[in-house]
Amino acid sequence: MCYGGGRLPSRDEISEIQARTRLLDNENALAVENMRDRLAETEARLEQARAREAELSRQLEEMKKFVCVMEILEKYLRRRYTEQQDHLARFYPSSPSSSLSVPSK
Repeated sequence: MCYGGGRLPSRDEISEIQARTRLLDNENALAVENMRDRLAETEARLEQARAREAELSRQLEEMKKFVCVMEILEKYLRRRYTEQQDHLARFYPSSPSSSLSVPSK
């Protein structure tokens, strides 16, 4: 005998083994499906996070440009203010210069 003198499994035992195998296969299939669903959800959240990051990066670059323009404007206005002070000081040399001082930054 091929089984070394042991007995062959009965039909009931074979049916029970097949039932357990089907149950395990079903559980494994459910686990795989669950993992696929979770992976899809994670990928969707990652895509949303990347889109949000791209939007925030775009907004940050816009804000940097705005700040740069404001700094240029501030320097221009300070220079114009100083020029106007100098111009007034030349026309009205008797004016007290303390009232026309440049505001500190």
